[in-house]
Amino acid sequence: MKKIIFLLPLLTLLSCYDAEHNCKDFKTGKFKFEFVVNGVKKTTVFERKDGIEIETFEGKTDTSTVRWVSDCEYILQKKHPKNMAEEKAISMKILTTSKDSYTFEFGMVGSDQKQRGKVVKLD
Repeated sequence: MKKIIFLLPLLTLLSCYDAEHNCKDFKTGKFKFEFVVNGVKKTTVFERKDGIEIETFEGKTDTSTVRWVSDCEYILQKKHPKNMAEEKAISMKILTTSKDSYTFEFGMVGSDQKQRGKVVKLD
């Protein structure tokens, strides 16, 4: 019984743990995002600053505008879309951060379908 009484405050403290959210540390910089498509690992590198994100993927570079909705949420919109799918804005939400990376959730604006990923800050 004494052990249970001792563990109760400890469990209460652990349940209050909140994930780290230092989103401001990731508003600018150079980043890498790795993901798997049909069993093949792909990598995209991007740089974000002054409301612009420049992405390089498979040798091609693309530019998007970045509109921050809050410290941890932003909207990406391609500056020069090549098709209808690229015209749709993407909602990005940073869920947790660490010293040099963050976990995020993303999806088309207005869609309930979301995916998750992890980005690593390179500089």
